[in-house]
Amino acid sequence: MLPNDMLTNAMTVDVEDYFQVTAFESQISASQWDGFPQRVTANTARILDLFAQHQIKATFFTLGWVAERNPGLIRRIVDEGHELASHGYRHVRATAQTPEQFRQDVRRTKALLEDLSGQAVIGYRAACYSIGAQNLWALAVLQEEGYRYSSSIYPLRHDLYGMPQAPRFKFVPDNAPRLLEIPVSTVTVFGRNWPCGGGGFFRLYPYALSRWGLRHLNQVERQPAIFYFHPWEIDPEQPRIAKLPLKSRFRHYLNLNRTEQRLERLCRDFAWDTMQHVFLPSA
Repeated sequence: MLPNDMLTNAMTVDVEDYFQVTAFESQISASQWDGFPQRVTANTARILDLFAQHQIKATFFTLGWVAERNPGLIRRIVDEGHELASHGYRHVRATAQTPEQFRQDVRRTKALLEDLSGQAVIGYRAACYSIGAQNLWALAVLQEEGYRYSSSIYPLRHDLYGMPQAPRFKFVPDNAPRLLEIPVSTVTVFGRNWPCGGGGFFRLYPYALSRWGLRHLNQVERQPAIFYFHPWEIDPEQPRIAKLPLKSRFRHYLNLNRTEQRLERLCRDFAWDTMQHVFLPSA
C-alpha cells in the first residue's frame, strides 16, 4: 500500500527504437533506419502489459516515424486509456533545426498522431531534451502550433543537453503564456541539480537512490515527479551496434538487463498517471 502522503506522478515513455538514439547519430543516419530490424513494437507492447498489470496510465511521447510504421501500436496505446504525445517525426534535436524546420516538424507529427489515434495531441518532448537557453523560441512555436505543454527542458548540466538555470518545476514561459513547460525531475543536493527522473540515470543509479529522489519530491517538496524511459531500455537482447565510442556504448547498454525489474518496483512504489491528468487535468 502506498503512503498517504504520496502524490500522483507522471509516467512517460519516449517511443523510439534502439537505432534512433542520439548516441548513435554519428554511426547511423535516418536514411538507414528502414534497414534495421524494428523492436519498438514488441518492447512497447511489453510496457503496455506492465502498465495494465499495475493499472497505470502513462504518456507515450512517440516519434512520427515509428507511428507511421506501427498504426496498430498507436491504436493500442489510446484504446488502453494512455495519452499520446509528440516526440517529433525523426528524433532531430531542436538545436539542429531552424525555427521554420522545427515548426514543420512539430506540425507534421501532431497531425500524423492525431490522424492515427483520433485523439488530440497536446504534449511535446524534444529529442534529447534539446530546448534550452539558446532556443527558447521553440516554446513559442509549440504554442502557435496548438500544443498545450512541453516537457523538453532538463534543469541540469549535461554534455548533451541541459539548462541548469531553468525552474525545476512546471512554469509558464515568458514567450509562450498559453504553454506549460514541465521539466523532467531533479533533486537539489549540495547546491546542484541531480537527475532523478529516469533514462540512463535510472539504469546507472542503484534503485534505492532513484526511489529516494522521487520520495523526496513527493514527501518533502510536495511536487509530482516526471519519470521517463525508452522501450529499448527493457531489451537486453537488442542488436549491438559496432564501432561505437566507449562513452556511447556505456550509456546505451548499461544495465539493460535490470531495467524491467526496476520498473516493476517503481510501479509498485509510487502512484502514476499521464502528464495531462497530473498537470492539465481540465484539458
